[in-house]
Amino acid sequence: MVKLINIFLFLIILIQSVSAKKEILFFDLKYGFAKGGEAVLTISDTTFNGLPAIYYHMVGYTTGISEMLFGIKDIYETIVDAKTRLPLKTIRNIKENKYRWYNETYFFHDIDSINSNKTGWNAVPDNLTDFLSVIFYYVNNHLTKEINPGTATTLPNYHAGKVSNITIKYLGDKNIKTALGELNTSVISANIDKGKVLDSAEGIRFFILKDKKMPIALEFDLKVGELKAVLKSYKINNIEQVTK
Repeated sequence: MVKLINIFLFLIILIQSVSAKKEILFFDLKYGFAKGGEAVLTISDTTFNGLPAIYYHMVGYTTGISEMLFGIKDIYETIVDAKTRLPLKTIRNIKENKYRWYNETYFFHDIDSINSNKTGWNAVPDNLTDFLSVIFYYVNNHLTKEINPGTATTLPNYHAGKVSNITIKYLGDKNIKTALGELNTSVISANIDKGKVLDSAEGIRFFILKDKKMPIALEFDLKVGELKAVLKSYKINNIEQVTK
């Protein structure tokens, strides 16, 4: 009987692993006409504490002359609840020239708290998102068919050890040209502290593929020009998606 149970459990795990979906999006980072780096976004099914979850992994790095000047390789990892899309665990691993930052944070939404390697336990607002999950959370919970252009939603967000609000605005729909052909997207902007880099507080725009609800392009209005992340390749379970 024990052997039968073990075989049954093995089959369940095998079926889950075969049916699990993994999507990988490859982006070129362009400043004007010059390529300055690349980014890779991976979205895959997983489990966390025995419950269905989604794993987001994003790495962005400089290439060529930009790598010699800046030496950037930033990695963000977030596991979110498959139903609520709220973060359960996040990792921020930053390498920019000689600067280093590594932090792991666990989210406990039932008690509105987080536990971070850097700061320990802290009380936080309800439905707290993080740097990587906030767009996916917004898209799946607020970007509906009935939404009107100009509609803004403010969400609490955790980034770099701090909690602050981020306002996301739906700007409308737009067809854009990508490596997969011309695609229909929803355009949203993120209102954040523009700091020393962005030209305005709404200087970041995301182009969300309407049928799959995932970002396929980004635009950054910088004080010294425009930076774009342009989709160049898209794989599902390691199978390249052909141009439409």
